[in-house]
Amino acid sequence: MEVIAQTKSETVQELETNLKSAIHVMKNSDLPVAVITSACELFLRFITLVGLDGGSFQECKQIMLHRGNLFLNKLGEARGKIVKFASKFIADGSKILTHSRSRVVLQTFCHAFKLGKKFEVFVTQSGPDNSGIQMHNELRAYGIRSTLILDSAIGYVMEQIDFIMIGAEGVLESGGIVNKLGSYTMAVCARELKKSFYVLAESFKFSRVFPLNQQDLPLEYKYTSEVRKSSTDLKTVHPLVDYTPPLYITLLFSDLGILTTSAVSDQLIELYM
Repeated sequence: MEVIAQTKSETVQELETNLKSAIHVMKNSDLPVAVITSACELFLRFITLVGLDGGSFQECKQIMLHRGNLFLNKLGEARGKIVKFASKFIADGSKILTHSRSRVVLQTFCHAFKLGKKFEVFVTQSGPDNSGIQMHNELRAYGIRSTLILDSAIGYVMEQIDFIMIGAEGVLESGGIVNKLGSYTMAVCARELKKSFYVLAESFKFSRVFPLNQQDLPLEYKYTSEVRKSSTDLKTVHPLVDYTPPLYITLLFSDLGILTTSAVSDQLIELYM
């Protein structure tokens, strides 16, 4: 939006080129790339979809800014919709396992607690950045009963919990997800012990990527830009994320509704139409 507002471009085509350059810069930062890729693709699609032929460049620019603001407002509303959907699945006495730190999962737990529900959350430490520790501390600060566990203790605690609820950095065309390393391990263990595996993710994280296995994930998803540039052998570097196939996912909670994994491809078609 800032690129559009501050641009010195004189044509829509030149502005689109500059936007794509800005996206390239963001994708090469040390931030989660999966969500940057999907959100920026949808943003470009939304602001340039129709109605930019004819008229002056300034008129086209104002249309793009207006559509961009609509897009940002939609993003801002997405998390609240998911929280309402997902919090209904949390019952009194529930024992829930989550992985790493997800803002939408955190807000769901807090909303359920605010409604008076009493439950316990098990949070993985989530190495190597230990982001689960922050999640654990935030839950306890809110008054929610939380237990921090080692990543290697997933199998041990699985028989104690009622269901898993995690976020996602990306929801792929297959209906599977890209998320913090260890999510796939948790999903396999959950399926073996017949525990429901719920994923909470905004629709701007839906991506037109269809991996067949872990090796099929784009390198930019798995490693930071700095690592890709500096490492001569990525096989010796731990990836940041893994791929959880749709087989292991019970339901996806999105601002578009509560979805089965098979519905994701249909939703992607509608998003990009």
